[in-house]
Amino acid sequence: MFQSALRLIYPPRCVSCGEMVDRDFALCAACWGQMDFIAGLVCDCCGTPLPGEDSGTPEYCDDCLARPRPWSHGRAALLYRDKARKMVLSFKHADRTELARPAAEWMLRAGRPILTPGMVVAPVPLHRWRLLRRRYNQAALLSAGVAEGAGFVHWPDLLIRPRKTRVQEGMGAEERFANLSGAIAVHPRYRERLRGRTVLLVDDVMTSGATLSVAAEACLAAGAEDVRVLVLARVAKAP
Repeated sequence: MFQSALRLIYPPRCVSCGEMVDRDFALCAACWGQMDFIAGLVCDCCGTPLPGEDSGTPEYCDDCLARPRPWSHGRAALLYRDKARKMVLSFKHADRTELARPAAEWMLRAGRPILTPGMVVAPVPLHRWRLLRRRYNQAALLSAGVAEGAGFVHWPDLLIRPRKTRVQEGMGAEERFANLSGAIAVHPRYRERLRGRTVLLVDDVMTSGATLSVAAEACLAAGAEDVRVLVLARVAKAP
């Protein structure tokens, strides 16, 4: 009764434009149609869309062929452009933390082919000073939703940033990799527990893959058997 009354006062609204919808944390039909959800044939390593039909054989994009990744498989829910880009930026910089719930659902749908039983989920970390300024780690909110939805263990503090790095916006791929060298490590309390485990690394956006590469390398160096990555949005061109 209380919930019904509450819905009359505060009906569910689209998380993008504010139009009324039939359930909480949903997109209206118009906004859904404007979101670039990734489907069909994708790069098995980073999730970027590829031309052609999915034959069941792993395919790889030019970026992943040119720079082999330390992780084995990866997926992305959205292309980082237009309405999806605006939503990600609102989530990241404008305190729109409620977006983590639908975003985690979209990521789980995209990531199903790379999930394996018993894997642990962990976010890409923020340096403590950046976390203090922003007040939340958007990757940790996403990883919590993914772990809960998939029924996996969540280790939100598996990785740490022992040193601060420059903001990477505007940097080329080589600059990004150099900027992040040695910037991410496994927290000491997990070094023994990580051995032999498969890790699902979660982040909001993948551009060059530099941050995820450094994070994956840290996990593997600490004894993880395999690392896979799942992101909300991928910077890439549509096929």
